[in-house]
Amino acid sequence: MAAESMLLHSSYSSTKPRCYLSSPQSCWTESRTTNLRFERKVVFGKQVKWESLGLTSRREVSKKERGGVVRCTAEGIERRMLIPGEATVRVPERFKVVALMACAMCLCNADRVVMSVAVVPLADKLGWSSSFLGIVQKGKKRMVMVVAGETIWWWLRNCGTSSFLWGYIFSSVIGGASVDKYGGKRVMAWGVALWSLATLLTPWAANHSTFALLAIRAFFGLAEGVALPSMSTILSRWFSGHERASAVGFSMAGFHLGNVVGLILTPIMLSTIGIAAPFILFSSLGLLWLSSWVYKVSSDPRESPFITKSELTSIQAGKTDPPTTTAEFPPIGLLLSKLPTWAIIFANVTNNWGYFVLLSWMPVYFKTVFNVNLKQAAWFSAVPWGTMAVSGYIAGAISDSLVKAGYSITCVRKIMQSIGFIGPGVSLLCLNFAKSPEMAAVFITAALSLSSFSQAGFLLNMQDIAPQYAGFLHGIANSAGTLAAIISTIGTGYFVQWLGSFQAFLSLTACLYFITTIFWNLFATGERVF
Repeated sequence: MAAESMLLHSSYSSTKPRCYLSSPQSCWTESRTTNLRFERKVVFGKQVKWESLGLTSRREVSKKERGGVVRCTAEGIERRMLIPGEATVRVPERFKVVALMACAMCLCNADRVVMSVAVVPLADKLGWSSSFLGIVQKGKKRMVMVVAGETIWWWLRNCGTSSFLWGYIFSSVIGGASVDKYGGKRVMAWGVALWSLATLLTPWAANHSTFALLAIRAFFGLAEGVALPSMSTILSRWFSGHERASAVGFSMAGFHLGNVVGLILTPIMLSTIGIAAPFILFSSLGLLWLSSWVYKVSSDPRESPFITKSELTSIQAGKTDPPTTTAEFPPIGLLLSKLPTWAIIFANVTNNWGYFVLLSWMPVYFKTVFNVNLKQAAWFSAVPWGTMAVSGYIAGAISDSLVKAGYSITCVRKIMQSIGFIGPGVSLLCLNFAKSPEMAAVFITAALSLSSFSQAGFLLNMQDIAPQYAGFLHGIANSAGTLAAIISTIGTGYFVQWLGSFQAFLSLTACLYFITTIFWNLFATGERVF
């Protein structure tokens, strides 16, 4: 269907033209001048054609033309009005991009949760025992003994975590470098396609053999490792400096809500349809998302056939450095020779360490400290996801407002990251004094919610200091953070045994938050380094 608009031009005249609207069903223009030119803009797909309508002082617009845009120009004054009718509000293309990105991040996390929930009935069906669990995660065997057989189901929920993380850690660097070279659109598309395929094949692999299951989980981790570098790079291209934090906050809100979606839908489908149902659903949603992403999104707004000139100008006006892609291999030695790089790496390590400790071990904490049933503790540990989504977006909005107010990028990044680390550190120290499971849940929720302020800190800082190599830098930092996640997930049991209590380990984690905050404020910068 053709989209049409009317343009009315007038040369210099002593009398200004006037535009009149008679009703929503018809419209015309009147002018006392005679040197007028009418043109109609007709758009078929990507082709634009201008049709001359000749010189006239009055013309009634047909039904097809209702709802178009009329522009009257005279004596250097330009006015625009929208004629009532069948007009629709045009959504900026960058909003569509960030909405699709948020959906992809939601699927990214939901697909992880599907396995963590479905592995319980899979264990019952296939007869997995704690010996299998000991092979997969030997570091947790002692803690299983501490809380006895009631915790077996929790460990089975995490039986694929290690294999997923080992796949994830290797793809982050390769995926980040690929994003810098080929653009985020293509890399993200391949990532979603492959992790959706891995999700679909998971029930088959579980029925086939343990090795097949762990291989599929590692492949799933490989595919998902490209998600964060792709997200960071694409949003840096599509959003100006004073909007980027909000865009990242919105996308990461989708990531956090993916856990909620997975936790709600997966048990329902498992109990009503069967074990394979949630895997089929989420893999199908991934392929559906892919069909929109491939045809409607480009890696750079300058390559988009749908973006308006005014929106493109607005995006480019808010950038200090033009976005670039490079075919050269990133200079690893140069990147690692600068302290701002290490500030980002240490921040990612600390963030993942605390995040995975809280995520993986809090149900055991509730059981050992408060003797709370693990199913009830699971509800406690699921509550923070919704608040993380909200607080992460609020952090982005605050960051953008500070940038608009004139604060330097360096100052804003340091403020946001300090909140993202000092807040969780204080919350963990307060957790040691909690006298009830309800109070402990409040402190855990506060710790995870405040940690989402890091999204407006180190997560954005990679594009600040190295826009040309941001994907690769993100991959390096993400790999280091993933290694910290593996160590914290597997080694927490040993740390608790060594230190003597959960409280001592939480205090150690809080100290890690505070030390990294000091390092960040000393060496981080918002200025371009590479």
